[in-house]
Amino acid sequence: MSFYINRRHFLKSAAAATIFSAYGAYGHHLMFPSKKLKVGLIGTGWYGKNDLLRLIQVTDVEVVALCDVDKNMLNEASELISRRNNQSKRPALFTDYRTMLSSEEMDVVLIGTPDHWHALNTIEALQAGCHVYVQKPTGVDVMEGEAMVKATQKYNKVVQVGLQRRSTPHLIDAKENIIDKGLLGKIGHVEMCCYYHMRANGTRETKPIPNFFDYDMWCGPAPKLDYTGLPHRSWWRSHMEYGNGIMGDMCVHMLDAVRWMLGLGWPIKIQSQGGIFVQKGGFSNIADTQTAIFEYEDFNCVWNHRSWGRPDDPEYPWAFFIHGEKGVLKASVKKYEFISTDGKTHIKKDVVYEREKFPEDVTEKNIELHVAPATRGHMMDFLSAIDQGKKPVASIEQGHISSASCIIANLAMKLERPLRYNPATRKFLSDDAANALLARKYREGWQHPFPEDFS
Repeated sequence: MSFYINRRHFLKSAAAATIFSAYGAYGHHLMFPSKKLKVGLIGTGWYGKNDLLRLIQVTDVEVVALCDVDKNMLNEASELISRRNNQSKRPALFTDYRTMLSSEEMDVVLIGTPDHWHALNTIEALQAGCHVYVQKPTGVDVMEGEAMVKATQKYNKVVQVGLQRRSTPHLIDAKENIIDKGLLGKIGHVEMCCYYHMRANGTRETKPIPNFFDYDMWCGPAPKLDYTGLPHRSWWRSHMEYGNGIMGDMCVHMLDAVRWMLGLGWPIKIQSQGGIFVQKGGFSNIADTQTAIFEYEDFNCVWNHRSWGRPDDPEYPWAFFIHGEKGVLKASVKKYEFISTDGKTHIKKDVVYEREKFPEDVTEKNIELHVAPATRGHMMDFLSAIDQGKKPVASIEQGHISSASCIIANLAMKLERPLRYNPATRKFLSDDAANALLARKYREGWQHPFPEDFS
């Protein structure tokens, strides 16, 4: 089966040259449609719509179904998507993803739900015969990710995780022209950081649940906290019950980018310290300050985040720094710089924007303009993997390693000791207390998936 990529937009995209070189006949295969993709979206909030709109820009699709527990957001998404995709027929609307999956025939399902839903949404979409694009991290605990890996293998579908740094044009350039060409020499240390003030602080009072919002279904397998307002955007990310804090939101991107660039697998050992050191007294329970060390054979990857104060380097508030004997590579979502140790070489590349090539980007509400080319490239890589029957650049296996490593860092902080995870046995070495935390307890009525379910 060959899928169609819009020729005009494809050739204009900054990611096109990279896609052509990386995937050979990919562009040739996908210029002529044999079938219009039938697509569904679970979670029609900010990033769910963002991912679907990027997919629409690079391939010919029919959006057949949308699902969200917020009926207002669902109806707004239906109007927006229908208009942007020039669809005369509106997508079918659902408030329960299970009904959507059993009612509609779809080729691809995009998942833009909060972290605590990623595993169940992905696995059940696979069981329904769909390829899946799921946002990061892969889940809220290690066993969810392990189950997703096994389910993907069992149902022989493609899963792309939304770790689009691997498809970011200027970072691809850095990998090819700095890392792969050996300009750093022997690498001895990696630093990663995020100093954005992105933690929701303050207090909130319990409120009545509006009739357009199914809060019980929103909570799903996670604990049902008192309702204090619509949880969209920053609210839910400030609760460990529904995510993995700044580690699972921001570190996962930088760690995954470093792993991709350097060809790293699982860390040998993970340790972490931190907590709520400054922003005390609010309703948020995620760490405002945290350090994690991901140990590899020849060097460590060290993460730091603070949701208060100033960044150490204002030019790189969310970034990674790869230190080699011959120089340093400084990289973020906005740019990269290579500076040689002797100071004689300074190579710099900025983020690629595509405002003129995709003018609809400019007027899109809440779009991250600097990320749009990366997401388009990530979607094209996803389509290529489906077309050629191979793994995408951010496969479920790779997404799981990066996600689980960040989850394990949080466990190490909680237990106040380093942890060694063995992916072959799916257990921590000599640590029963840590092993008991590999799977969170689901709320009554929901069943936690395990890898053994898909043997």
